[in-house]
Amino acid sequence: MKTAIADGSSEVTVVVEIVAGLITSAMTATAAVVWRYRVRMLAQPRRVRVSFSALLRIRDDDRYVLFHAINRPGSYGPPGGAYKYLSDGEAQLERLGFKDEPKPTGLIDHMRHDLRGFVDSRSVKKFIRWFDSGTGRESATECLRRELAEELAEVGHPELIDHVASLEFTPLRVVQTGPRQEPGTDYLHLRRFEVYDIAVAPTGAAAQFKQRLLELAEDPTTHLIVGVGATDIEYGRCTAGLIGGQAAFLIGTKRRHPPIPAVR
Repeated sequence: MKTAIADGSSEVTVVVEIVAGLITSAMTATAAVVWRYRVRMLAQPRRVRVSFSALLRIRDDDRYVLFHAINRPGSYGPPGGAYKYLSDGEAQLERLGFKDEPKPTGLIDHMRHDLRGFVDSRSVKKFIRWFDSGTGRESATECLRRELAEELAEVGHPELIDHVASLEFTPLRVVQTGPRQEPGTDYLHLRRFEVYDIAVAPTGAAAQFKQRLLELAEDPTTHLIVGVGATDIEYGRCTAGLIGGQAAFLIGTKRRHPPIPAVR
């Protein structure tokens, strides 16, 4: 026997619950379709470009410090870059079928052993498990210290390099995208960005180092280090030039713009 609902508000509640249930069911079905598509895509033998990087957020209120990108002239991005694999990781990567991607002329030594390359789609899960194990590759601290020292020299401030060796970092977020197709390529892309802050006490060398970078970013005579706001990052451009798409991960998990192609 059906029970009549006399209360009008109860009728509204029932309708809302039914609609919510339908929406949830639709979302679940959509997610299932996307997941099945992703599984099928990986099951088919395809090349997947993998690129795993650590980025450093240097922030004060709504000001974010970006460095000029040597391999993307006219653009700016956060300090940091690709992890490097170590000698004891080469054998593991070879078993996974990892192939280094070609390096731009003039940057071969600079980019040697970067974790940017290709694996077969059937090896993606194993590659991620290897990376997550932390063996055979740089730690986040090692990667960020190395990248920061290299980039400080590139932007004309080698006097700050001595401060880098003592820096520690705190994790902020991890963003992983793909594997998915990107315009202009016939392979899939899997990218991971691990974002960190400088661990600073109210006073001390790390705080002074961070403050100096913030000052340089606001110095109108310094053109290779810039300070930008969140709206600049979302827009993808500041007064000095373009802002790399990965800068969006300093403020959230959504990329606003496609990657700026590197110089070949």
